Amino acid sequence: MIELGEAKAFVLGSVGALEPRDVAISEACGCVVAESVVAVEAVPGFTNSSMDGFALRSGDTARGATRLSVVGSIHAGDAPTRHLESGQAMRIMTGAPLPSGADCVCMIEETVVDEAGVVIPRTIAAGEFVRRAGDDIAVGRVLFSPGDVLNPSSVGVLAGQGLPTVRVRPRPRVGVLSTGNELVSTGEALAPGQIRDLNRPLLLALLDESGFTPVDLGNARDTPDAIAESLRHGVASCDAVVTTGGVSVGDVDFVKLVIAELGGDDARWMQVAIKPGKPFAFSVVGPRRVPLFGLPGNPVSTRVSFELFVRPALRKMAGHRVIERLAMDAVLDEALEKPSDGKVHLVHVNIGWGDDGRVHVVDARRRGSHLLNAVAGANAIAVVIEGTSFDVGDVIRVIVLDPNSLGAP
Repeated sequence: MIELGEAKAFVLGSVGALEPRDVAISEACGCVVAESVVAVEAVPGFTNSSMDGFALRSGDTARGATRLSVVGSIHAGDAPTRHLESGQAMRIMTGAPLPSGADCVCMIEETVVDEAGVVIPRTIAAGEFVRRAGDDIAVGRVLFSPGDVLNPSSVGVLAGQGLPTVRVRPRPRVGVLSTGNELVSTGEALAPGQIRDLNRPLLLALLDESGFTPVDLGNARDTPDAIAESLRHGVASCDAVVTTGGVSVGDVDFVKLVIAELGGDDARWMQVAIKPGKPFAFSVVGPRRVPLFGLPGNPVSTRVSFELFVRPALRKMAGHRVIERLAMDAVLDEALEKPSDGKVHLVHVNIGWGDDGRVHVVDARRRGSHLLNAVAGANAIAVVIEGTSFDVGDVIRVIVLDPNSLGAP
């Protein structure tokens, strides 16, 4: 067996970021910026009102309350042409350009309007309720730098610059292939000895949740030729391929052999010192060095291997600076079984904030590489290492799968 750290280092050292690509800003959320984005337009592009009210000259209110004549109105989208003189005011709406001569706005709620004009009840300072041109963004400002991750607000900023596209590291297209004569897809009848294909839908959903583009490659029969044909198709059409099954030591575990054949000297079959998820095969294939991940077939093993190897590698390919999930210390509210087999045990658990302001492991799920339903509700994976105490009150490291489920501290 090899250590988990060695296996991860081999995988991550074999992959690099995908080549930059221009994508529509509507498709850019979650992508990593590949080159600096510099502002070409000021935001706001003109001085405007931040309130519904009256535009006026602050000097007219220097002595306090005053009455001004109303000489017009300005709505958002208007282009005012009249110059505002002393003693005058103009009705103005939020976002409308400030007329020349005006330097402040009194909000409508403070004013009294009658046939003679408008009463301004107090001294209004210059700049009050006024958004200056370039207040948010000045021309030439660097908005995003390489490595920044675009969020919904970022997309709004790009739209505010009139940019239809942005250069990013693209989301990896990831093919998912199941292998096994015993597998039956959803909707098909089960014959004796057959089982449902859980892993392919599981991995497709995990890829989608993680922000990648999943590609369903179907199921390959347990023959070297069928597996090789499917993998070659995946390598040709995807940026990475994930398979499940066929990487252990059974008579028909052909996936590891095909990966070795396709990857040549870059291929490696490993028995990783973890539980679940010990058997694992990996290589990069072809001139594009497309990663091939051979994951074990038991569904919980598949889930764990995805978190340890696949997801971090794909995030590196997508250009992310942070490729691992959030990890933190948590207090055990129930004891965990101590390993004695030299492996790192990955135990699905539920964590949450305690009254003491610390995160607690409140529930450890049933163990077993085939027990997917038992771990479906888990929001973290506890890392159980031999030689460490795991009694009630001890602290353990956990990998957080769903930060939103923790609630408020």
